[in-house]
Amino acid sequence: MKKALVVPLLWLFLLSHGEAFKGVSVEKVRYSSNRTYTRVVVDLTGPVEFTSGQLTDPDRLYFDLKGCLLFRRIPTIFINDNVLKAVRIAQHNRSVVRVVLDLKGFDKFYAFTLENPNRLVIDVYASRPHEEDKRRDEGPRFDRIDTVVIDPGHGGEDPGAIGASGLREKDVVLDVAKKLGRILKERYGVRVFYTRTKDVFIPLNERTEFANKKGADLFISIHANASRRRHAKGIETYVLNWTNDKEAIRVAARENAISPRRMQRVQDELQMILLDLARNNKRDESIRLAHSVQSSLTKMLRESYRGVEDLGVKQALFYVLIGAEMPSILAEISFISNPIEEKRLATERYRHKIAEAIAKGVGDYINQSTLVVRGPGGNI
Repeated sequence: MKKALVVPLLWLFLLSHGEAFKGVSVEKVRYSSNRTYTRVVVDLTGPVEFTSGQLTDPDRLYFDLKGCLLFRRIPTIFINDNVLKAVRIAQHNRSVVRVVLDLKGFDKFYAFTLENPNRLVIDVYASRPHEEDKRRDEGPRFDRIDTVVIDPGHGGEDPGAIGASGLREKDVVLDVAKKLGRILKERYGVRVFYTRTKDVFIPLNERTEFANKKGADLFISIHANASRRRHAKGIETYVLNWTNDKEAIRVAARENAISPRRMQRVQDELQMILLDLARNNKRDESIRLAHSVQSSLTKMLRESYRGVEDLGVKQALFYVLIGAEMPSILAEISFISNPIEEKRLATERYRHKIAEAIAKGVGDYINQSTLVVRGPGGNI
């Protein structure tokens, strides 16, 4: 009887002291199931620190969110895929919220916090794939390219970088993305999906989740670069990995909407996770795709424009690439902060040229690999 009264009394205390509580509260919990892992996202009102652990009999993972408050009960989320049975969340004590994942098949997990908006992301990987996935993994990962997901960066309340004349990154990359999609569909007969087709805000982690759900064979995120140095110019393409390149960290910080100092701390905290993720997330294919797209962009743009600088293929911690189950890249197509390149990005001709160049890079990548695309004209 005494035990039954503990929870109601704690809730009365928390609710009565809610205004004085200076910590973070939990807004909601959601999940998505992918081929090799299940992602659980805890949406928060602010940044938190957390600790994690594993328990047995029954098997479960727990995550303690420090300085956190649960203002309302969140019912158990029943998942029952090949990784998780359910997710439970409760107020563990006066200042800690505990998230518990009931395990079904478990190999490893990654957990990290993201900002803008604040959330805890937990990726739990299956101990063994389904029988269908086993058969797929016995041979080449793909025998053809059927589906490409194109991700126009930013959107909605997030304009991205803004040029001196007012040109907004979110508008430029959406137009380039649509042009690229039309070319890929018409030329190669692939299915194309967009993470957004209009001016809306999509959280970074939901973009790769979308690609995974669509069973994408390639993921291409398109952005326009920016720098405090107005003369900075050129094109660069990124893959996911740890880096000590200060400029790459700066670019990733801007795209992740956090400060470079915070970006460095996050990267250091996730260094081993990043290295493992890079190995698991088709790193070799991603690098090959990045080089092919980078080479095509610089070569084709130089045919029509002067002073196009090849900044090369780089690696950095881009939140939008974490968790992708397919070769994935992020292309910085020009510097919107550079007056000359901003003027070019404002033109239909330049945007179309960029789309043509990325499409050719994708085609060259497929030709150089064992991957095959079957379009109206046959294999490419």
